[in-house]
Amino acid sequence: MALSRLRHPLISHSIRILSSSTRSISRTPNSRIYSVGNGNLRPASWSGLTGVCNRPLKSRWIDVKFFSSSDFPHEVLGMPALSPTMTQGNIAKWRKKEGDKIAVGDILCEIETDKATLEFESLEEGFLAKILVPDGSKDVPVGQPIAITVEEESGIQNVPASVGGESGVEEKKPAHQDAADEERKPETTSTIDTSNLPPHIILGMPALSPTMNQGNIAKWNKKEGDKIEVGDILCEIETDKATLEFESLEEGYLAKIVAPEGSKEVAVGQPIAITVEDASDIEAVKNSISSSSVNQKEKTTQHDTKSEVKTKKTNTARISPAAKLLILEYGLDASTLNATGPHGTLLKGDVLSAIKSGKLSSKPASSKEKASSSQSHQVAASQESKSGLKQSDTYEDFPNSQIRKVIAKRLLESKQNTPHLYLSSDVTLDPLLSLRKDLKEQYDVKVSVNDIIIKVVAAALRNVPEANAYWNDEKGEVILCDSVDISIAVATEKGLMTPILKNADHKTISAISSEVKELAAKAREGKLKPQEFQGGTFSISNLGMYPVDKFCAIINPPQACILAVGRGNKVVEAVIGADGIEKPSVATKLNLTLSADHRVFDGKVGGAFLSALQSNFRDIRRLLL
Repeated sequence: MALSRLRHPLISHSIRILSSSTRSISRTPNSRIYSVGNGNLRPASWSGLTGVCNRPLKSRWIDVKFFSSSDFPHEVLGMPALSPTMTQGNIAKWRKKEGDKIAVGDILCEIETDKATLEFESLEEGFLAKILVPDGSKDVPVGQPIAITVEEESGIQNVPASVGGESGVEEKKPAHQDAADEERKPETTSTIDTSNLPPHIILGMPALSPTMNQGNIAKWNKKEGDKIEVGDILCEIETDKATLEFESLEEGYLAKIVAPEGSKEVAVGQPIAITVEDASDIEAVKNSISSSSVNQKEKTTQHDTKSEVKTKKTNTARISPAAKLLILEYGLDASTLNATGPHGTLLKGDVLSAIKSGKLSSKPASSKEKASSSQSHQVAASQESKSGLKQSDTYEDFPNSQIRKVIAKRLLESKQNTPHLYLSSDVTLDPLLSLRKDLKEQYDVKVSVNDIIIKVVAAALRNVPEANAYWNDEKGEVILCDSVDISIAVATEKGLMTPILKNADHKTISAISSEVKELAAKAREGKLKPQEFQGGTFSISNLGMYPVDKFCAIINPPQACILAVGRGNKVVEAVIGADGIEKPSVATKLNLTLSADHRVFDGKVGGAFLSALQSNFRDIRRLLL
């Protein structure tokens, strides 16, 4: 992959804007680190440099430890934004080592973006004092510190050894926490008291994909007390795309697992584990976290109970006559009902709504109430409760995986926001079947019908480049794609995945076959890497292996079209012979239905694309050229 160079004069001056005359970074609450994106200087939160023992739990900087110091002049280099769409990058390789002298124009490292692998140049002289993000680091957010440089060689030794480590750092508690998050996740930051803990690191839920805002803990590969080495797999996290492995970036010991196996919808940045450097500190962390969690739970329970009692006492001030009759008839507790009338009056509609919802709370009836309520009403109420219990046993909740939730959301958005245009055509499958048979018998090359269809579609997209495009909402125009990247729909236990076959128009049928098998296996195992399922310019959904003659697929945004492939069926059609007389003939027909974004595809583009498909199916052997 060709490497291009990055030249952003703003990077070298970004930290200076905030630094004092000694060029040291202060620990003021308003400190910011600046990163470059689209040629503009933009601030990103600097709250990550508050320490290791208690980093802000909502920080997006995961698994990289930070420091704060004003004892020596230095500069912190952040992950640059190397393309308009870049939100994170991978450190492919460091060209300089710690302690190396840096000259203007020297290549510090190679950064793999969502588009290409680019070189990160130094714009000032100095020395590389500390590498914060090592080789092979994945999904490093833009703006996150990746290295520290100093002007003088003597300044290297002034960089604390604990930079990126666990010691010598002050703790700082977050100023506030969102009330909604506290209600939804009661055991987040409020349940972890780190004031009495030994030197430690709090591992937060990492953002393993650009669209991820929460994840599930599928499996912990390490147990509490286990030794951790660099590169060890700590756990498997189910994201909105796939199940990915969470690697350790430093040595230590897994002291406490905060989010156990099976934890659902853990927000990005929320603590999932605590690690320590020394094995002797494990018990201290366990005991401290357990006791603080119990105390916090007790306080929360007591507070909630008091609030509920207070609510019961003050919720209902008056009860209407009709509401009283219903309360007596059903034996309800009036203090648990929500009054919507003026001045807190409980109305008949309030009682009926509570009865309909089924969320009823009865109270012991007094002797007068027993006398006033008839036995028939009691029997009817008991029969209703029994029938309700029986009905509740007739169904079973089926929990959705993160992948299925995202699929449901994206498909709904696609149907609501994308004007779907449907174009259908039947093609003759016999030439394709004949080619497949010859490849197997003459060359011992085994390929599937789907493999050849991918090649046919890729060739048609190359011939009709207007079909290989997408709609840009910001610009309000059609954007043509440079490469033909085919997304293949693969059914898995967790949902539908779409691994990408890149540059399909330049690959042979045999190469397509082997790559599709590899990608499909990874998809079913949940081992796809982000770059293997993110992107794509065109999708194919093939249900030909099922008794499905034709169907319409839903477009996968931001793509502009998806081709639905049905099964082949033998039909009888009229064929004109050499003598000019029509004769019946048996042919295998295959239905193709194109779902296209009408903002990109008009009748002309759609017709041209289907014509190219028809031509490729008729003369299938030219694809081998």
